[in-house]
Amino acid sequence: MNTKRTERPNVIVFFTDQQRWDSTGAHGNPLGLTPNFDRMAAEGTHVNHSFTCQPVCGPARSCLQTGKYATSTGCYRNGIPLPADSKTLAHYFREAGYRTGYIGKWHLADTEPVPEEQRGGYEHWLASNILEFSSDAYDTVMYNNENEPVHLPGYRADALTDAAIQFVHQEHKRNLLQESGDPFYLFLSYIEPHHQNHLDNYPAPIGYEGQYSGQWTPADLAALGGTAHQHLGGYYGMIKRLDEALGRLLDALRSLQLHEDTIVLFTSDHGCHFKTRNSEYKRSCHDSSIRVPTALIGPGFHAGGKIQELVSLLDLPPTLLDAAGIPVPEAMQGRSLLPLAQKRSTDWPKEMFLQISESEVGRAIRTHRWKYSVYAPDKDGWTDAAADVYVEQHLYDLHADPHELNNLIGIESYASVTAELRSRLEARMLEAGEAKPKITPAEVRKNDQRRVSVQDLRVQL
Repeated sequence: MNTKRTERPNVIVFFTDQQRWDSTGAHGNPLGLTPNFDRMAAEGTHVNHSFTCQPVCGPARSCLQTGKYATSTGCYRNGIPLPADSKTLAHYFREAGYRTGYIGKWHLADTEPVPEEQRGGYEHWLASNILEFSSDAYDTVMYNNENEPVHLPGYRADALTDAAIQFVHQEHKRNLLQESGDPFYLFLSYIEPHHQNHLDNYPAPIGYEGQYSGQWTPADLAALGGTAHQHLGGYYGMIKRLDEALGRLLDALRSLQLHEDTIVLFTSDHGCHFKTRNSEYKRSCHDSSIRVPTALIGPGFHAGGKIQELVSLLDLPPTLLDAAGIPVPEAMQGRSLLPLAQKRSTDWPKEMFLQISESEVGRAIRTHRWKYSVYAPDKDGWTDAAADVYVEQHLYDLHADPHELNNLIGIESYASVTAELRSRLEARMLEAGEAKPKITPAEVRKNDQRRVSVQDLRVQL
């Protein structure tokens, strides 16, 4: 007996943590780490320029769950629970008749285990608020609907994948028995390739780290050093196993004859700069912090090609709802990619907007050519969500300097470019619901002067 099919596709979000875009073959990584992602990108829709709108775990998750900026959700830094009245993707899918499930890292509560009222409306629950604290590479512990601890065997990424395949299988059997054809929406949230906090390492499966140690290094990390040489082997090994997990999940869908009826979104919350831009791994405006791999496959996204527009994490929630035939709420601050994937529209913003917290109170925009950022020197990134006054901090010409090694802010010959970008940033801040800021221009420098930073000193040394 075949499952009764409806016009509503199943939806799975395959969400990784702290994964750089250039860890994938689709973005030029030569190590063969991601054949399954690369196939998704080739056969489905590849979002070539995909960026987080907040390079911190919890805030990024609040944006992806609600379709709103972190300053709108109130979750502008880690440790702030998603407000109880927030409408998430789970609420919208449930209202449309979907069964919903969440597996993995949540990071939007203030206690462990997560009480039902802080689970964002998800029905099936097997998760930890901060998975890197409740588990280790070979010691996976999450909590079920009754908040009982569940110990899962195997490497952690495999354990989550096993649970996801079981969820899909159970939903498939339910539909066979009930002949209902009710679709499901599953959010599968891995911790890999995030570092293991208490050890400050990247624990790959046994035998994987050695395969990639001393291998290809992205140019920004090669220039700036940081901890890349220490950690890239483990980081790449974790990504290799994640991609194998993706392949297993896609195989399970095919074996259950669900692959043609299921949208799969692969994306990540932010990137990883390996302590080259500040004292840890993210929380900066640089592409190493904000650019992530993103691809979709399934109904509406087959043969979508390569989308070259600048896409924000905020654009993914309306995209999923739109593809499922669910009206996109006006409260969402992103826009659906579906018209781009289906070649029905080319209307799209010419820059993406970024909010930064914890390390600083910062704001930035990125165009195809330019990166421009400001920060609030008198504010604290943990206690302040925004500021009235900002100071110009970075300007990069991404055509001439794609690895963002030469900060041009304040140089006289770039004054007109800076002024235009300043105006565009102000407009995007207002559009995001922030107050009109005062942005103080950087100190003017002569054209032959160069702003010396910690990164510059590393290169010189």
